[in-house]
Amino acid sequence: MNEANRTSTTSPVPSRRALHALSEFFRLEAAGGIVLIVAAALAMIAANSPLAPAYEAFRELPVQVRFGDLDIAKPLLLWINDGLMAVFFLLVALEIKRETLSGQLASRDQLMLPMVCACAGVVVPALLFAALNRGDADAMRGWAVPTATDIAFALGVLALLGSRVPAGMKLLLSTIAVVDDLIAILIIAIFYSHGLSVTALAWAGAAIAGMLLLNRSGVKKLGPYLVLGVVLWVCVLKSGVHATLAGVVTGLMIPHVDRGNAIPDEHEHSPLESLEHALHPWVAYAILPLFAFANAGLALAGLSLGDMLEPLPMGVVLGLVLGKPIGILGAAFLMRALGWVRFPQGMDVRAMLGLGLMCGIGFTMSLFIASLAYQVPAHYEEAVLGVLAASLLSAVAGYLWLRATLPARATA
Repeated sequence: MNEANRTSTTSPVPSRRALHALSEFFRLEAAGGIVLIVAAALAMIAANSPLAPAYEAFRELPVQVRFGDLDIAKPLLLWINDGLMAVFFLLVALEIKRETLSGQLASRDQLMLPMVCACAGVVVPALLFAALNRGDADAMRGWAVPTATDIAFALGVLALLGSRVPAGMKLLLSTIAVVDDLIAILIIAIFYSHGLSVTALAWAGAAIAGMLLLNRSGVKKLGPYLVLGVVLWVCVLKSGVHATLAGVVTGLMIPHVDRGNAIPDEHEHSPLESLEHALHPWVAYAILPLFAFANAGLALAGLSLGDMLEPLPMGVVLGLVLGKPIGILGAAFLMRALGWVRFPQGMDVRAMLGLGLMCGIGFTMSLFIASLAYQVPAHYEEAVLGVLAASLLSAVAGYLWLRATLPARATA
């Protein structure tokens, strides 16, 4: 089959269960995105008010867990970033595995447009950041900060547009964000691991082998996987590899159906789907807002426009606000010109530009990568300033552009 013919291939019609799951996903993500915005706003208020000392005491609250010789003592901020965010990454891995085996990423036709757009939307922002910061080795540690899209935040903004937004835009945005998350996971694993402990890695390998054995043996109960997942998290935490990657590995080990083994009952769920449905509300309404509240509180006292124009924050802003839409639109136009893909139904050039602007909302993953990249408080604060400014600019620009260009649609 040549490339021209491939673009006309029709995708299988989704089942009622798949459509319901997709609708529920969008509902949770959109509502969670609004909660996320509120949490970030509260953090900024707390950090720039008389509540600032209490806010900082909350972040630095010491929390210790001891079990025999095992002793984990961290401030609450790191428990949130290393512990609760591992649950977020567990959910991300579950979504990636489900989409790859039985969802939006299951066919080559569905995968090509979001995959190439996501890759271009990572490369162009990283290049823009590097162009501004290439002379500063410390600042360059954060080259990956402007490469991620926050799907919850973006869908929360899209929800404000109501029925104007075509389903194809939500689907493409969510798929690009899923691929973005996968790329971010690889970046964290490769570039933000340090001081590796061979012993801890060996124990982590044993835990992974145990989960793999459970999977190959057809074990469908979630309990054994989650127990080994906790063991894996502790081992990875002590290994020098970032602990959130334990959530990724655990999620990929949870059993799910494959393309040739679809669950026939519309109401029957695989272990992966059951865990995903159970975790999604907790992540959307508790974990991510708590992460935003703990990480987005930037004290603005003493900051000026000159600080915003420094290479590090400006690299983040240009990477997200300009790099994301340039990379995504450039890749989409090139593939369409070559006859490899078509834009989703209901989307034209103007809608694609609006989607590219929405992908510039980095927030959660960008803040997370910044916390890994920068140990110097001044650099971290500059990165947070850039992420907050870029996410706000992208959200406002995307909303205004789509509101002006998307036609009003009658609600059913």
